[in-house]
Amino acid sequence: MKKIWIGFWVFLLFFASVTPHAFAEEEKKPGDALNLAEKASSAIVIERDTGEVLFEKDSDKSFPPASMTKIMTMLLIMEAIDEERLAYDDMVRVSERAASMGGSQVFLEPGEEMTVEDMLKAIAVASGNDAAVAMAEHIAGSEDEFINRMNEKAKELGLEHTEFHNSNGLPVADHYTSAHDLAVMSKELLKYEEITQYTGIYEDYLRKGTDNEFWLVNTNKLVKFYPGVDGLKTGYTSEAKYGLTATAEKDGMRVIAVVMGAPTPKERNAQITAMLDYSFSQYSTTQMHERGEVIQDVNVAKGEKDHVQAVVSEKVSILTKKGMKVDDATVKADVNEQLQAPVKQNEVIGKLVVENDGDVLSETDLVAGEDVGEASWWTLVKRMMTKFGG
Repeated sequence: MKKIWIGFWVFLLFFASVTPHAFAEEEKKPGDALNLAEKASSAIVIERDTGEVLFEKDSDKSFPPASMTKIMTMLLIMEAIDEERLAYDDMVRVSERAASMGGSQVFLEPGEEMTVEDMLKAIAVASGNDAAVAMAEHIAGSEDEFINRMNEKAKELGLEHTEFHNSNGLPVADHYTSAHDLAVMSKELLKYEEITQYTGIYEDYLRKGTDNEFWLVNTNKLVKFYPGVDGLKTGYTSEAKYGLTATAEKDGMRVIAVVMGAPTPKERNAQITAMLDYSFSQYSTTQMHERGEVIQDVNVAKGEKDHVQAVVSEKVSILTKKGMKVDDATVKADVNEQLQAPVKQNEVIGKLVVENDGDVLSETDLVAGEDVGEASWWTLVKRMMTKFGG
């Protein structure tokens, strides 16, 4: 009987010493050992060109984004400019509704007119809720229609944890996103590299030289205090707490770091800083192609032109750990060989695939460099005659 009791106590001691460790091992997730973003509800850091996740913490959980909503608003603005539906010097008239927005604002007056460029500064630098609504109404005719476009874009980007109900992030029911989704939105926004000319401003003025001059100071203090940071957007409400989606570039590598639900602005900035430090100390990129670079000509059947240029839709790079090299990377264009007119500019017509030892490192859309309309009957006849020497 004595031997049984001794064995029982030995078993208990062994179980007590081993089991907690075993449980801890089971619960560990990738990145846990980094001790990053401990005081945030969720976080993520990605490399911009490849979209590779360098660290994440509960990045698919949905939370109110507050003013980080304006990342999507700025994305739709930059798309409209890129597609020439909007120009920086277009004048935007402010409605009564836009002027009535509370929270962060630049105190737009009903009936006031301001350029798209100044509105973009107001949104990117001062987080102007009034400017965001004014731009939404200008682009889509109403904020409700603009919100529809925001949600359509979210679906297009494959964002599964996002739903928008306004263009500026003021508190409203069922308005949410995740750290992962904010990173993907930011990756898309940064395709338009000129956005950092606005998000990277630390201070500037609206209505400069007038009696109604307004001083802008960036709500993202890391723009001034962390070398290489040139965006993107802060956020705060009592429900959302403190959030920041930041981007920085160093030695040719651009990263995007997101923190949601930090308790104070100081903690928010400290956690983003630690994530950026980690990324730049551990990784590097090798650029392969610039956005807009022509890869090859693709034949177009029955088009007014018989071919269209396939261009890279965004930067193409290879991400590696510091000190590692990828010497045998190959780049292959996989294009649609059955293109038929009409073809629209920026229509996806193929993929650019980067591989190393059979592993796919990245896939990037190839898009049409211009519109190609349908050929007239006479053009097709002349083309046929030329082909057969007639």
